[in-house]
Amino acid sequence: MPVTDVDKDLEIATMTVTVDLDAPVERVWQVWADPRLLEKWWGPPSYPATVEHHDLSPGGTVNYFMTGPEGDTPHGLWKITSVDAPNRLEFEDNFADDEGNPNLDMPSTKVRIDFTPVGGGGTEMTIASTFASPEAMVELIDMGMEEGLKQALSQIDALL
Repeated sequence: MPVTDVDKDLEIATMTVTVDLDAPVERVWQVWADPRLLEKWWGPPSYPATVEHHDLSPGGTVNYFMTGPEGDTPHGLWKITSVDAPNRLEFEDNFADDEGNPNLDMPSTKVRIDFTPVGGGGTEMTIASTFASPEAMVELIDMGMEEGLKQALSQIDALL
C-alpha cells in the first residue's frame, strides 16, 4: 500500500496523507491529469468514479460521481485554484448535486497535492486537506473520508 503516513491535526483542521510511489513525478501527475486514469482509482473500490468534466486549469472544474454498491451516485466537484504541472495541484473539494452544483449544506475542503521526486525515480505525493473548522473535519472523517482516501490511493500502484 503506497500510503505511508496520515497526519491529522484537529487544532488547525488539517489532514495530510503521504504516499510513496515507484514512478517518476510526470507519470504520477498523469493519474490526476488524465480523466480516464483518475476514474480507475478515485474513490474506494466499492465506489468507482465516473468523471463527467475535467479541466485542470486555474478556474476550471472537475465534476464526477461515484457509483455505490446499492446504485447510489454521490457527486463531487473540484474548483481548481492553482496548477503547477507536474509539481502541484490545488483545488476546493465539494460535495455536489446531480447537476454538478456545490452542495452548500456539506463541508468543503481545500486540497493541495505536492509531487516530489525521490531517489531512484520515485515520487512522494502529499495530499494536504484543510477543513473549514475542526467540526467539519470530524464530520468528514466520521463519514469515512480518511479510510476511503486510503483505499482509493491504494489503487494507484496498479496504474503505474
